[in-house]
Amino acid sequence: MLSCDICGETVTSELDMKAHLVVHMEGEVTCPFCKLSGINYDEMCFHIETAHFEQNTPERNFESLNAMQYENPDSKNTTLQSTTEVNSSIHSACASNFPKNSAHHLPIDGTLKHEAFHTDCIAESRKYLKSPEKQSGSSAVQGPVYETTYSLPECPFCGKIEQRSQDMEMHVKTKHASLLETPLEDCHQPLYDCPICGLICTNYHILQEHVDLHLDESSFQQGMDRVQCSGDRELAERLQQEEDRKRKSEESRQEREEFQKLQRQYGLDNSGGYKQQQLRHMEKEVNRGRMHPSEFHSRKADMMESIAIGIDDGKTKTSGIIEALHRYYQNTATDVRCVWLSAMVDHFHSSFGDKGWGCGYRNFQMLLSSLLQNDVYGDCLKGMSIPCIPKIQSMIEDAWKEGFDPQGACQLNNKLQGTKAWIGACEIYTLLTSLRVKCRIIDFHKSTGPSGTHPRLFEWILNYYSSEREGNSKVVCTSKPPVYLQHQGHSRTIVGIEEKKNRTLCLLIFDPGCPSREMQKLLRQDVEAGSLRQLRKSVGNLKHKQYQIVAVEGVLSPEEKVARKQASQVFTAEKIP
Repeated sequence: MLSCDICGETVTSELDMKAHLVVHMEGEVTCPFCKLSGINYDEMCFHIETAHFEQNTPERNFESLNAMQYENPDSKNTTLQSTTEVNSSIHSACASNFPKNSAHHLPIDGTLKHEAFHTDCIAESRKYLKSPEKQSGSSAVQGPVYETTYSLPECPFCGKIEQRSQDMEMHVKTKHASLLETPLEDCHQPLYDCPICGLICTNYHILQEHVDLHLDESSFQQGMDRVQCSGDRELAERLQQEEDRKRKSEESRQEREEFQKLQRQYGLDNSGGYKQQQLRHMEKEVNRGRMHPSEFHSRKADMMESIAIGIDDGKTKTSGIIEALHRYYQNTATDVRCVWLSAMVDHFHSSFGDKGWGCGYRNFQMLLSSLLQNDVYGDCLKGMSIPCIPKIQSMIEDAWKEGFDPQGACQLNNKLQGTKAWIGACEIYTLLTSLRVKCRIIDFHKSTGPSGTHPRLFEWILNYYSSEREGNSKVVCTSKPPVYLQHQGHSRTIVGIEEKKNRTLCLLIFDPGCPSREMQKLLRQDVEAGSLRQLRKSVGNLKHKQYQIVAVEGVLSPEEKVARKQASQVFTAEKIP
């Protein structure tokens, strides 16, 4: 025989002991009165409450079983039937003692398990009937039957052992009433519902601990939520910072590209000046077969000589156009009521060396060519010739060094020589003022007519030239110098204005972008009206947002030159309207 070290039960073989130990390992609960097992804790409590009251004790049940057995010992069927009736009566007694409302707490498979229990009781009864020793007499076997079938009851909660099942039942009900699902009816013990999950507790302190667990869990979840929110906020901030960094980087890149583009556009990209560009263009012409190498070297020598002495070589100049216009208007133009022409002026067009950026320098050459032919300016321009573009750049730098237009000098890095930097109205004004030529800048900063036109500009030019009208002559050759005209991206020279018979006005403009071969067509005796299309600009042809003009008005005294130099520290143009 083998004895269990956990509960003391004896078995006959090792295989039975292993099966018995599996029961302990699975945590099965065994009834301390009848050794019922195979049910959970709640079902066991229900079983103890209902099956082991005093009126249904094991002794009484077995006395009834024995009595029924010996009334008819020869009939096996009768014995089985009687045993079944006894167990059924036990079950009925248990059910009758259990409160009606407790049926709701009975598990679905409770009936099946109790039927299994009753079947086990029948099996025990059959074993008893088959035993020869137990069939010898009823008085001698009643005690041993109970002793072998039932061991001393043990409390499933605290392990206490009682001699009688009634004592154990009372012990469980009194000492462990709070652990039973159904409290004693006569205790009137209050029940406490959990306000969070609805769990019913019989002890207030247990309920308090249970609620504290809910609160701890809630606090932990809130903490996790805060950690999650904090993590999400940090992630969002990092993403925003990364996006801002990329945006700023892209903006910086675009600014650099735009700045480099402007530098190239205005000739400040350190790609060389007039001489370098002229040489590159001539080399390309040689490579394309359009220029003979000997011609290349001849032109290069002439260019180097021109730059060395600072005088333009005159290869882009066209003279005599004003005289040709006088003849045309006097003899041919029938739709013109009156025309005013400036003093004599030569046309200069751009060459390979200044193509794309030299219009301001070429317009200065045109203006200076008119001033050099006017005796009024002979004193301040004494000994001067038409300078080449590198020389004009040097003259502007000298004016900056004298103190003229410091803001403009700063914008161009105080350097023009060796660059392709554009110049505009401010640089023309600075250069003329440094030469003691009296002039002023007028700014037509916004449109004064429909569709973005500038009729006030035309009116101002008309008043400028028409102040010297002599009699009723159709063609008026004034002594007024031409007017420098600047707009965004280009500059030209106004050499006159015509008034048609319908009172509309057209400016006569020299464009440095027009080559000499086109301008020389005007020198023919039979000039056609179509040839003047490149000179005539009506109100509808000038629609840039803003225009500036530089108009020459005479000669400055040394004192006036100093005063204008001081005034140029804060340079402002006269605005019309």
